[in-house]
Amino acid sequence: MIQLALATTRPRPAVPGRGLFDPSVTRLRVRLGDLDFYRHVNNGVYLQMMDVGRSNYLADLGAFSLLKERGWYPVVASSTMSYRRSLTLGQRFEITTRLLGWDPRCAYLEQTFSRGDEHVARGVVAGRFLGRDGSRIAAPDVIGLLGTHDGPSPELPADVRAWAEAVGVAHRDQPAG
Repeated sequence: MIQLALATTRPRPAVPGRGLFDPSVTRLRVRLGDLDFYRHVNNGVYLQMMDVGRSNYLADLGAFSLLKERGWYPVVASSTMSYRRSLTLGQRFEITTRLLGWDPRCAYLEQTFSRGDEHVARGVVAGRFLGRDGSRIAAPDVIGLLGTHDGPSPELPADVRAWAEAVGVAHRDQPAG
């Protein structure tokens, strides 16, 4: 929780020339409070660590001041995780966050956990932005604010597209009439 508070209230400096599709790397170490009864990182803690990674991704883009000016803030609409290896006390690891694409409703990010060359876990997040007035901000509007990408979203990977549809976060065309 302390890492997340610091990442959002005192974001790291923007990375000059950083693009929307450039990966953002967050380096962390497993602390005692991250562990569960079985002495490995608790599955819920992975989600908090992913929050830190997404905050750092936004910081790398210089997004915090732009979002604050408009009264917009990020929320998670849905997330999914797959685990391959455990992380244990004291181990250093990295979370690599990258934008996969977006639809009119959500931006989709992949967050991979690795320890050295070893793949530990993968999370996929459907993120939304809300306004302080309760409004929902269209993902393309946020993309336009934060990046230099002028075209449509790249095609989402098939597994991410299927997941977004299955959990109901993917944009759905409104029926006529």
